Amino acid sequence: MAKDNKNTSKKPKISPYWIYGIVIAIFLGIQLFGGSAFQNTKEIKTSEFINYLEDGDVKEVIVVSNTKTAKVYLTKAALEKEVHKKSKSKSFLPTGSEANYTLKFGDLQNFENRIDTIITEKGLSTTRDADIENNAWGDILISLLPFVLIIGVWIFIMRRMSSGGGGGAGGQIFNIGKSKAKLFDEKTDTKTSFKDVAGLEGAKEEVQEIVDFLKFPEKYTALGGKIPKGALLVGPPGTGKTLLAKAVAGEAKVPFFSLSGSDFVEMFVGVGASRVRDLFKQAKEKSPSIIFIDEIDAIGRARGKNNMSGSNDERENTLNQLLTEMDGFGTNTNVIVLAATNRADVLDSALMRAGRFDRQIYVDLPDVRERKEIFEVHLRPLKKEETLDIDFLSKQTPGFSGADIANVCNEAALIAARKGKKAVNKQDFLDAVDRIIGGLEKKNKIITPSEKRAVAFHEAGHATVSWMLEHAAPLVKVTIVPRGRSLGAAWYLPEERLIVRPEQMLDEMCAALGGRAAEKVIFDKISTGALSDLEKVTKQARAMVTVYGLSDKVGNLTYYDSSGQSEYGFSKPYSEKTAELIDKEISNIIEEQYQRAINLLENNKDKLTELAEVLLDKEVIFKDNLEKIFGKRAFENAVITEEEE
Repeated sequence: MAKDNKNTSKKPKISPYWIYGIVIAIFLGIQLFGGSAFQNTKEIKTSEFINYLEDGDVKEVIVVSNTKTAKVYLTKAALEKEVHKKSKSKSFLPTGSEANYTLKFGDLQNFENRIDTIITEKGLSTTRDADIENNAWGDILISLLPFVLIIGVWIFIMRRMSSGGGGGAGGQIFNIGKSKAKLFDEKTDTKTSFKDVAGLEGAKEEVQEIVDFLKFPEKYTALGGKIPKGALLVGPPGTGKTLLAKAVAGEAKVPFFSLSGSDFVEMFVGVGASRVRDLFKQAKEKSPSIIFIDEIDAIGRARGKNNMSGSNDERENTLNQLLTEMDGFGTNTNVIVLAATNRADVLDSALMRAGRFDRQIYVDLPDVRERKEIFEVHLRPLKKEETLDIDFLSKQTPGFSGADIANVCNEAALIAARKGKKAVNKQDFLDAVDRIIGGLEKKNKIITPSEKRAVAFHEAGHATVSWMLEHAAPLVKVTIVPRGRSLGAAWYLPEERLIVRPEQMLDEMCAALGGRAAEKVIFDKISTGALSDLEKVTKQARAMVTVYGLSDKVGNLTYYDSSGQSEYGFSKPYSEKTAELIDKEISNIIEEQYQRAINLLENNKDKLTELAEVLLDKEVIFKDNLEKIFGKRAFENAVITEEEE
């Protein structure tokens, strides 16, 4: 029957893993038991053997010199003694052929002389023989064990790397150079549609056109137009680039090959280029189709610059093959390449040119209207209060990406569940935003009264200065409850600006320095508590001088390189004299705003003290507390006034 089935393509029923296991078990068994002829004889100490020998219980001793082992055979009379009955152990050999005891000894000559001396002095009939343990087959097999294990591991790896295809004359081919792309079936796998992607109106409009290319290519080619070969999705992390690509696959109803840029990387030379070729071959066979490469910067980085001793040759070969494949398409192959990255500045210029990635689609952080749409999507599965104001939530989360908003909704649900609520309400979302931005609240953190008072005046200083300045961000709340790594915080709701003017940046810097200024005004001392504030204002001042050209002393110059491929390398693109001027200008800007904050607080010292005392009492204060002390802001932004209670 076996001969009749020898040409079938069915795999053998016996798993190769069983064969490997049996071989290893046999060799381990030989190693463990081969030297002792599979015996299980009781081993005794030399002192016990001497006692048995002196008592006349030993019939014969065989000394195995090459293993320094002695085999002890007892007399028939000794076997009847109670002390020796336990020596009758189980054995694989016939009864009587195995020794009653075995023992290990040290020096051979001393051991033999001691036995002979006792036999002579006691007049014993005990005989002593010498022997050499000869287990040639066991020694040979044990010496071959490492090679057998290596060969077994090699066979296992080759089977894993093989195509799994048939037997026959051709044998199995290795698939290490095959593409690792996952193919999504348009009928079952790709369920995401554009309805699931909230916001991103501009990006959706562009990718919808790509879908239209794939559905009705003749509509465009009939007029002489060419279908774009690629589109690059660029934007910060969490903005929905991958989700947008899934929506394209779901809407187009075509085969969708998805993989990451790192899937091309392998330890073997030439594998990356081979996988690129195989990927595009599969896509052409199933055209019209889409190839989506996530995090393409893993293989698409600029070539040639800072290449140390050819260390990136394999990655560059992969990129070269990708460039060749993308540029080799005809106009009617109907294969479009989508790629996503948040590091577009490091991509090779050849990859970005027209004819490869014809379009760059920017997926920016959502604005207030788009955040509302994203909240509506992520609030659907939550049990929330009917009176929950989504507009309020969208305004409370400036700068949040789609992933951040999803996290806020999940955290709010967890907080509500922790408190035993039946529905998620507004306060749960506010707590979730605080938790994500500031960290976990630590009310049990040990803090001395003097430290707590210093923190209260520090945060009150932020609140006071920001309240007095026209362009500073509106205050939401101030707290001295430790959260994360901070001992206190002042929460603001920054205005979403497309352009920023110098007076706006200076007001924000002055408000950030209000905490240190308050410590100076009240205690005439400063502390390390302003570290994050100083870091923020230093970056802002440096950006004003070296990036945006907003300094009168330095002039309308920028040293920012948007391409990320500066020709200056690690050196500065300005002279040492200019560097000194820049450093001095940055310092002057910061010191000017610090002195401005001190002057504001000295003029309102009584109100600052009153606010700090309220903060020490309540630990958390809101906008209405400031209005009671300072009155309403004369320049309150009309858009923001509706946000707080």
